[in-house]
This record gives sequence, structure tokens and C-alpha cells, in this order.
Amino acid sequence: MSRSVLSLPPWITHALRAQRGPVPWAAVGRGALAAGPVLVAGMAVGRTALGVLAAIGAMLAGINDRPGSRRASVKRLGVPALAGAVGLVVGTAAGERVPPLALTLLFTGLGLVAGCVSAVGPVASAAGTQVLVAAALGAGMPVPEPGWARALAFLAGAAWLLALRLALPTPGALAGDFRFDGERTAVADVYDAIARLLDAAGTADARARRFALTAALDHAQDALTGPRLRRWASSAAERRLHAQYAAALPLAEAATALAWAGDPVPARAAEGPRRLAAAVRAHTPSGPLPAPSRDAPGLRALDDALLHAAQTFDRGGERRDLHTRRRTVRSLLRTAFGAGGREYGPRVAPSFGAGAGTAQALHHSHWYGQHAHWYWMPATAVFLVKPDLGPLVSRVLCRAAGTVLGALLFAAFAAVLPRPGGLVALVAVCGALVPVATRHFAAQTAVVTVLVLALVMIGGEPQASVSRIAETLLACGIVLVAGHLPLPGRRGGQVRARLTAAGDAAGAYLRHVLDGVDDLGGSAGREGSAGRGGAAGREGSAGRGDFAGPHRPDDHDHDHDPGHDRTTRWTLRREAYRALAEARTAIALAAAELPALARHSAGTDEVAALLERLVDTTTACAVHLDDTGRLTPHLTGRLAEDLDELAARGERLGDRVPRTHPAL
Repeated sequence: MSRSVLSLPPWITHALRAQRGPVPWAAVGRGALAAGPVLVAGMAVGRTALGVLAAIGAMLAGINDRPGSRRASVKRLGVPALAGAVGLVVGTAAGERVPPLALTLLFTGLGLVAGCVSAVGPVASAAGTQVLVAAALGAGMPVPEPGWARALAFLAGAAWLLALRLALPTPGALAGDFRFDGERTAVADVYDAIARLLDAAGTADARARRFALTAALDHAQDALTGPRLRRWASSAAERRLHAQYAAALPLAEAATALAWAGDPVPARAAEGPRRLAAAVRAHTPSGPLPAPSRDAPGLRALDDALLHAAQTFDRGGERRDLHTRRRTVRSLLRTAFGAGGREYGPRVAPSFGAGAGTAQALHHSHWYGQHAHWYWMPATAVFLVKPDLGPLVSRVLCRAAGTVLGALLFAAFAAVLPRPGGLVALVAVCGALVPVATRHFAAQTAVVTVLVLALVMIGGEPQASVSRIAETLLACGIVLVAGHLPLPGRRGGQVRARLTAAGDAAGAYLRHVLDGVDDLGGSAGREGSAGRGGAAGREGSAGRGDFAGPHRPDDHDHDHDPGHDRTTRWTLRREAYRALAEARTAIALAAAELPALARHSAGTDEVAALLERLVDTTTACAVHLDDTGRLTPHLTGRLAEDLDELAARGERLGDRVPRTHPAL
């Protein structure tokens, strides 16, 4: 039988795909110490209901407890928890004072806003999810305590897990510097990714290795970004780590240029970055580094970058900027209520509102029984409808299968476990399994279902496995209908919004590199990189508006400052590659939808590939200009070819992309 007959459609294969990697034992330990202890604490003081809410807060924080640094976890866990506390207050007040029809309309409006905000990014998406889930809990889980007490209990549970994240070391951390949990590993991974890209230069694996380098740089950026957890911890060691990350940027640029050239490089070229990676992990000087040959611009740039990195490792360094995106309030609002937000919000709103309305109708018809809670259906709809959590049908299939499995498992456990001790132990075990179960949505759903059913039974609700299965299936039906409604607005809006952002970033980067290049013979008013400062920086950074880099050039102070020019260039380069990675993720999710939805983003993967090629070519041009101050006909020809192909597709790259240029 042919392979094409056996192949499954993307919307099925995505549902079967699970993430891989080592077991996050540190997160498993935190999960075991999170929900169970706060539940026991609430029971010990006679506030079981508040203990249940605290355990739910810890569980939701555990879902967001992903690999990364301590400082990054403050925002990743803290912001969604604060949003959830607000949702609890709003939901509690509305559930006590607002009639069912008005409550349904209120929840629909709340879903619209939360869905739009989710388009901003992963943390905003997690916050939008928790505010809706917590609002459903506040309105649909009757508890005698007031809303502010519920919110404090919810925050206490999340804060307890965050405290564990900040205080407990990860395996192996005690052997090194305890202050840097994920930061040092993230920076070392960047150097390893550079070495692997150099190894793959001239082979078919080069493109995938360049993607891996972008992911490593993104992860290191996120790991080093965030609050200084202790003021005294901002020591020479922290400044040194920032300088080591900054020293990797010219190496990454040179490696990308060499991979773009398509020629194999000497094996010893990758040895230097590998030794630097080992030095970062061991917190030691770099030692002698093998110098690569210098017979090409890319190799000369790599050699210069290795020399600079060796000096940085040996003498430490000042705290360097991380070349992160500085987004203004205007740009955040534009993203939330732009094409992506307008696609998210109208899907989340009817799903959440219909789930709440249907649940209340069933509640008043005594479907649930006299004392049961009705939060399950709207909360399930929230997790199902969020477009950034995966393709729609994949989420529905996984949620249905996971709920059925989890409900049946809980029914079996409830029949044999002693109460309440056995159920408390079950909560602790499920809390430990959450970090592992997040690798697959069905597994996560099964674990969370068992955990929540155990919590509500401890809180006084009778065994409700059958009704939870029925409610989940109803929520699946609601979300499938809402997800395919012909609502106003262009489908594929989130994908095209990401592509537009990537095009803007690529255009800003290209303008910066080419600014001052007036013809094939060289640059206007400079020789080599000696004069590539002020004008390029003004066009490349100041012209980028809302997505400005942290180094905004000054029209008077930075003219003819090559160091400042390169800093701006690396900021724009990081922005371009990061925006492209986000676009690729959105395209991959859209491609795994049902054909009726996937067709709206057809062809966008080819546009993303063209943009990536343009950015790679721009990087090669930057390295060549630094070396010779000139653009070769080969480079200008490739740039013109890339721009012509993009223009032929009619794709908007942004107002600042030069469609024509004297050098082209």
C-alpha cells in the first residue's frame, strides 16, 4: 500500500502528536508540593472552600510552569494569576447580583475582550484564559466566602507555587551558582546552537539549524529578561552573563552568513563556540580558542567575533542590553484589536457566553442536582476555543478523550480511596503529573479532570463524573459551531497579522543595513564599517515606530559610531528573526485546522520562507559590508530576487521596505 494512502490529514496527526524531552523533575516536585499543601492548610483552619480555590490557583499556575529562568517565571506565572484573581472578583459579584440572561451577555463581552487581548502574546493569552476560567468559577461555584476572600485564596495558591519556583533549586543547580537557574543554561545553548549551525553549513540541515539558533536566542532573551530577584544578586556574575549573551550575537550573525553562502566551513570553526558553551556552563574563562581560517568575509567575521567573545569571557563585562522588543501601549492595543485580535475575540465570546448560558439553563432545570456547580461547561469552552492553544478540531478531540478518561479514572479512585485523606493524596499526585501532562492536551485534560473532581468532592460536591463527561461533550459541540461560524472579518487574520509584523521587521532590518550604500562600489561617506553609524541607526530604529529597539539612535550623538550601529543592527536582526518564528508557529497551527479553515492561510508558509531568505541575505550583506564596505553583484542580485518574488505575491512588507535602491 502506498504511503499517501496511509498518511493522515494534519488535523488528526496534530491530535496524536506529543512534545518530547526529558522529564522536568524540578517542576514535578513543585507540583507535588503546591496544590496538596495549600488544600491541607485550608482544611486545617476550617476553610475548606478557600483551600480548594487556593489549590485551583496552584494548579493553573502549574500549567504555566514551563522551563525557563526564575526571573522569567515571575511574569509567566504572576500575570495570569493576577488576572485570575480579577476574574474571580468579577464572576463572584456578577453571579450574586446579575440575572442569568444578563450574566450570559456579560460573560460574552468579557470573552470578547479576553480573546482580543490573547492575541498580544503567550503571557497575555494565559492571562485571558485564567480571567475567563476564574470568572466562571466565581459565578458557577457557590461558596460562602466573599469575592475578595476567594481572590486572595486563589492568589495565595499561585503565589505559593511561584515561591517554590524562586526558592527551590533545579537538579544540578547546587553545584554551580544558585542564583542563575535557567539563565546560564540558556546562554550556553546559544553557543551550542551556533556550533551546530556551523557544522551544518553547506548541507541540507542548515535551515533547520538556523531555526534552532533563533529559538535558542529567543529563549535566552526571555530567560535573562525580567526583574532582578535580589538587588545584591545583580553582581559581576550577572553582568558577565549578560555580556556573554551579547558576545554571542556577532557569532550568530557570522554563522548565519556562512550558512547562507552554502559552502562547508572548516571543522575547527565550530570548536570555538563549543568551548564557549562549556565555559558558560562551568562559569570559567574561555581559555584558548581555535581560530578559523580568514579566507572569506564570513570566516573573518567569525574569527573577529570569537576574539571579542574570548576577551569578554576573560575580563567579564558590563551589564549589556538584551536587544529585546520594547512595545508601547499603542502597539499592544493595535495588536489586541487588530486582525489577530478581531479573529480571536469573536470566537471566544460566543463560545464562553453560550457555555455559560447553557450551563445556567441546565442548572435551573435541575440537571446538576440541587447543590451542584455549573462552572465546568464555560471553563471547558475557554480551553477549547483559544486559537493559540492548537488547532480547533485537535483541541476538541483531545479534550473529549481526556475528559472521558479522567472522569472514569476518578470514578474508580473515588470508589476505593478513603476520604478526605485519599483524595488529598490524589490531588498531590495529580499536581506532580501536571508538568509532564502538558506535553499533550489530552493527557493534560485527563490529569486536570481528576484533580478538579477530587477538589470539588473535598469541597462537598457529590461524585459527578457522568455529568462532567456530558458537559464536556456539550462544550465541544458549542465550540465546534462557534469556531466555524461565518463571523465578520477575514479568516486567517492572526497568521496574516504575524506575517505583516515579520515583514515590517524584515524591512526595518534591510533598510538599516542598506542605508548609506549608494551603489555597488561601496558606501556613501564611509569606508567599510567605519562610518555605518548615525544615518543607518536613524532609519533602522527610529523609523520602526512602535517596535523600537532598546537602543534608539540619537541624531547628533551617534553619527559615525560603528559600535552603536552594530548594536542597533543586532536589535533589528533579533526582532526580524523572532517575528518570523512567531509567524511560522501561527502558520503551523493554522495548517492543522480542518480544510475549511486551513484554506484561508494557504500559501503563507511560502511567504514566510521568502521573508526568511530575505533576512538571511540581509545578514550576509551586513557581514560583507563590515568586511569590505562593498556589496558584490551576487549579494545585490539575491536581494533584488528576494524582493521581486515577494512583490510578485502582492504581500505587504511594511512601509519601510525599500522596493528599489541604488545598490540593487
